[in-house]
Amino acid sequence: MSTRVVEVAPERYDRWRTRFDENNVHGPQRVAGVDHFDHDPLALVLVRRGGYAVGVAVAGRLTAHKTGTRYVQSRTAAGGWSQQRFARRRGNQADELVGAVADHAARVLRGSGAHGLVLGGDRALAGAVLDDDRLAALRGLPRREIYDLPDPRLAVLEKAVLRARAVRVTIEEERQG
Repeated sequence: MSTRVVEVAPERYDRWRTRFDENNVHGPQRVAGVDHFDHDPLALVLVRRGGYAVGVAVAGRLTAHKTGTRYVQSRTAAGGWSQQRFARRRGNQADELVGAVADHAARVLRGSGAHGLVLGGDRALAGAVLDDDRLAALRGLPRREIYDLPDPRLAVLEKAVLRARAVRVTIEEERQG
């Protein structure tokens, strides 16, 4: 038995489900779970070592956003003192990135009335951004996590809005053989 998750736009879900059920009456596939994320407006926080994007989406459209880049040095093959120095530098740069993203998130998301939160990019960095006291109101919101995103840019943020709203359908398929 194998499972996979399919993301279907909410406005297409009913037609998709009807067609799926018709094609799999006795078929090898079946729907094992359906996860709707019907929260509106949405607060989005995407962060990776190469950049960030924060935004507010209402009815599937971005109404406010801020994107940017921030350099965080990658790992190095150097050893000894250099390795430790570069590790400290990476840590300082990551801390600066988290601080900058938290500043932008506090400004952009303040007063958004968000009912749901979308986190994406690097799990640890996104968690560190949420640790900022100014974002405490977001921590208790229903959450959808999308960590398989590339470096956040405006196009990635727009795609994250679509994926956040999507109905996630878990499909089980019996292996033939």
